[in-house]
Amino acid sequence: MAGAYDDRDGFIWMDGGFVPWRDAKVHVLTHAMHYASSVFEGERCYNGTIFKSREHTDRLLASCDLLDMPHPFSADEIEAAKVATLEKNGFTDAYVRPVIWRGSGEDMGVAAARNPVRMAIAVWEWGAYYGDAKMKGAKLDISKWKRPSPETIPCRAKAGGLYMICTMSKHAAEAKGCSDALMMDYRGYVAEATGANVFFVKDGEVHTPKPDCFLNGITRQTVVQMLKERGVTVHERHIEPAEMADFQQCWLTGTAAEVTPVGSIGDYSFEVGELTRSIAGDYEKLVRGQLVAA
Repeated sequence: MAGAYDDRDGFIWMDGGFVPWRDAKVHVLTHAMHYASSVFEGERCYNGTIFKSREHTDRLLASCDLLDMPHPFSADEIEAAKVATLEKNGFTDAYVRPVIWRGSGEDMGVAAARNPVRMAIAVWEWGAYYGDAKMKGAKLDISKWKRPSPETIPCRAKAGGLYMICTMSKHAAEAKGCSDALMMDYRGYVAEATGANVFFVKDGEVHTPKPDCFLNGITRQTVVQMLKERGVTVHERHIEPAEMADFQQCWLTGTAAEVTPVGSIGDYSFEVGELTRSIAGDYEKLVRGQLVAA
């Protein structure tokens, strides 16, 4: 599938039924467009099975709770709808995007309790998020924007509004010829990339930022468990930016990113080493059912 995302063949599940892809539309006065009242998930289907599908659905509904949005469908209904959408479009390997938002209704101000909460699921074929970086290592900029304090945002929610500074950071990075940007948190510690968590390697041990003000990604949790099962020491802690000078390897994790090696972050360079390649390979086997998790 190629072309603009609003001009494709196929079907999108919307509010309980299928509509032709090009007809999946909302009104210009949709509350989410003006006030960012939306939550979403990013999932991948491999060989006909969505990896950790129920965990994603549970997080989607938890995000609704954090944004004070009623659930338009139950977890079981959403699980069935995701499978049906893949089957309707004939995909066995695809990206899966459920999204829930406050629609247009009687309210058009900050408050929107009287507006309907709507839901859609779209699926499409999507390759490597960072292109050939999986082999060479991604090049990252360092963003001027910081992940906010959990006192200022619902940091456990995968909510549309929280990605505004991510979009700006990634645009600035791409203008410099980079694939992505690394963001610090409000205290100045290393946090995450714009849509992926980050890991570092030093002397055979792994260090990854403590997710106390940003999303603890499902792929991140999976990789931490894989490393521990291998007997690799994993330090989940606050990381000072200057420490990147002493790290030897680096990779990103996320549903879209999967496990992507990083070659550089700003002026800091990393090798695409054995542990990075090995964990990326094992993750690929795991999501395709070729490696059994303990």
